[in-house]
Amino acid sequence: MVRLPLTPVEVERGQRLGALLRRARGERSMLETALDARVSPETLRKIETGRVATPAFPTIAAIADALGLSLDAVWAEINQPERDVEPTSPGHNTREWLAS
Repeated sequence: MVRLPLTPVEVERGQRLGALLRRARGERSMLETALDARVSPETLRKIETGRVATPAFPTIAAIADALGLSLDAVWAEINQPERDVEPTSPGHNTREWLAS
């Protein structure tokens, strides 16, 4: 399977997601959080640093649950419109992450 390059919108959304998870984790260790979410610490680290900008929905759901975040709050936070990014046209075929 060939993976398409990420769009600027996806990259920025991934950065916002990583920042949100770091803030929500606070002083809690990455290892403790990853174990509670049943994901690898490496996966959590990659998401928090933006290296994985489009993680799978079950992964985000598990991390959000471990951190006490609602998925509605996560979605609202990471989908805030950016001033410098062109919105994607409705007919454009883009990957939506966190889609169920």
